[in-house]
Amino acid sequence: MTEPLLRVRGLRKVFEGDRPGSGLVAVNDLTFDLRQGESLAIVGESGSGKTTTARIIAGLESATAGEVQLDGRPIAGPRARRRRGDRDIQMVFQDPFGSLDPRQRIGSAIAELLSVHFRLSKARRLTRVAELLDEVGLDERLAAEYPRSLSGGQRQRVAIARALALEPRLLILDEAVAALDVSVQSQVLNLLIDLRERRGISYLFVSHDLAVVRQVSDRCLVMCTGELVEQGQTADVLDSPRESYTRQLLDAVPRPGWTPRRRSSADAF
Repeated sequence: MTEPLLRVRGLRKVFEGDRPGSGLVAVNDLTFDLRQGESLAIVGESGSGKTTTARIIAGLESATAGEVQLDGRPIAGPRARRRRGDRDIQMVFQDPFGSLDPRQRIGSAIAELLSVHFRLSKARRLTRVAELLDEVGLDERLAAEYPRSLSGGQRQRVAIARALALEPRLLILDEAVAALDVSVQSQVLNLLIDLRERRGISYLFVSHDLAVVRQVSDRCLVMCTGELVEQGQTADVLDSPRESYTRQLLDAVPRPGWTPRRRSSADAF
């Protein structure tokens, strides 16, 4: 078997509090692998540690203990050595508007990254911007627009295009479709599936939405209060969960015909 693209071993993150011993353990002794071209989902409730894990891998948070390796190279932990301008891991966030500069035109936002990381002529940068917009299903004329002129789905496609511009090997998607309408969400998910098939890119998909996880991931990890509860092939975990916490997550998913229970006066106490 080939070595995994991403190897996480004993990952731990503690956010220190104001007083000694008052820290919050966000991730505790987490271990998993992600293979080249694979889509791995991390699921769990808010506060489960899934986003903290993603941010450590992306280099946005430091690990308290443990190690993360990309192709055998430590990128988090005591021996970490991230390279300046490292393009191998990119992240797409939940709020596309917050990840784009409202004062910068779409085309300029993408071209700026290309100019920093690649030796391209101005003409080639413009061509590459058009190619990237087309790859995510956007008209090249949108390059002249500002983020405020775009819909939420279009802005998220731009965020994906910016991440792909750096030709990463691993794309981290943190609740990347959670803020979108259902119909737009489906379109973006289909886009992500197509991009993975064409590029052979790996995904680390952070989500609380189990329907989304089923659609886009090969394997999934279930986290609760910072710890790994269950992992396996996505269909196996969601169809035949072994752990009670996973079953509780599945039971909490609204089903056809579900309506919120009307609160009685007794519910207030």
